[in-house]
Amino acid sequence: MLRLTDIVGNASDPDIADRLHHIEHDGGIERVRLSRNDLARRRQRLVTDRGTELALLLDRGAQLENGSVLLLEPGRAVLVMLDEPQWLVLRAAHAAGALEIGYFAGNMHWKVRFDAECLWIALEGPREGYLKRMTHLLARGDATVLDAPAQGGTRYLAVPHAH
Repeated sequence: MLRLTDIVGNASDPDIADRLHHIEHDGGIERVRLSRNDLARRRQRLVTDRGTELALLLDRGAQLENGSVLLLEPGRAVLVMLDEPQWLVLRAAHAAGALEIGYFAGNMHWKVRFDAECLWIALEGPREGYLKRMTHLLARGDATVLDAPAQGGTRYLAVPHAH
């Protein structure tokens, strides 16, 4: 098991990015996918996408982020990649519905982002649980549930809901 105790830097740093570019050509980059919650953990056991077992033992002041470089050697690197959350996308039918949806999401302390007229809710549990909690809004037609495409593009696909 490989013991890692420091964060070397971030893949976005120009000097590190240049080194990583060369290592990538030689097939020497290994990635560890972490959730947002795991980014806060200083001590954890991990397995890279190539099967290397890691023991991460960071100091209190260390802050993992997307692109953190945990190992940078000639011909080998280990990168942290954020496992992007799944999103529930809602579009309000009218201004009053938008206010109520926003108020409701805030009261639930859900992590959200806004994109044009849509409210994106980061799913930190089963999608069905979120939908169940919003049944009253969906049943009244105050909002439509949309799904973002899995890869690229900006189209949304309507998902039927119970009336």
